[in-house]
Amino acid sequence: MTQDTREESAGARLLELVAVMSRLRRECPWDAKQTHGTLAPHLLEESYEAIEALESGDPDALREELGDVLLQVMFHAEVASERTDGTGYTIDDVAEGIAAKLVRRHPHVFSDVTVSGADEVKQNWDAIKAAEREAKNGAPGSALDGVPFGQPALALAAQLQRRAERAGVPSELAGLDGAEGLGAELFALVARARAAGLDPELELRAAARAYRDQVRAWEQAQRP
Repeated sequence: MTQDTREESAGARLLELVAVMSRLRRECPWDAKQTHGTLAPHLLEESYEAIEALESGDPDALREELGDVLLQVMFHAEVASERTDGTGYTIDDVAEGIAAKLVRRHPHVFSDVTVSGADEVKQNWDAIKAAEREAKNGAPGSALDGVPFGQPALALAAQLQRRAERAGVPSELAGLDGAEGLGAELFALVARARAAGLDPELELRAAARAYRDQVRAWEQAQRP
C-alpha cells in the first residue's frame, strides 16, 4: 500500500464511530443523559489509563486505551452538536479546528518557511502561539496563559518552567529565590530534573511503579 493510499483510507472507520455514537446518544438511556460535566471525570480517567498502557509497553493495550480517549472526544462533540443556542459544534468542527491550527503552526511544512531543526520548530510554534493570543485578546498575553492548573502538581511545575524558559525568563526564578518550605524544594527539584533532561512526572511515576513492585514482593514473602 502506497503512502497516498494509506492517507486516503485513514479515517474511514471514524465515520463508523460517529454513527455509533449518534445512535447511542439517541437510544441508550445512560448515554442520552450524559453532559459535559458528567463526562469530565471519564476524560481524565481514560487519559490516565492511556498513559499507564503506554508505560506498560503493551501496544495492544495502548491501542485500546487510545480508543477510549477518542470515544470521550466523540462523546463531548456529540453532546455539543445538540445545542441550539448558537454555541454548538460537531466533531467535524473539532477536526477542522485542530487541522487548521497544525497547518498554521507548521509553516515549515505547509508554507515556505525554512527551519534548521526541531529547536527552531518549537521557537516558531511559540512565536505563532503568542501572536494568536495577542490577536485574540487585543494585547500581549503571558507565556503561561493556557497552562492548566488542574493537572498534577509535578507536571504543572514542569510545564510552567518549560513555558517560562522558552519565553526567556531568567533560570534562577525556577528556584523560587527567597522562598522556603517543602513546596519550594520540590519546585527546585523539578528544575534539577529538567536540567538533566528528565521529565519529573514520568520519573516519579517510574519510582512509584518500582515501589509498588517492591511492596507486592514483600507482601508475597509474608504469606505462608
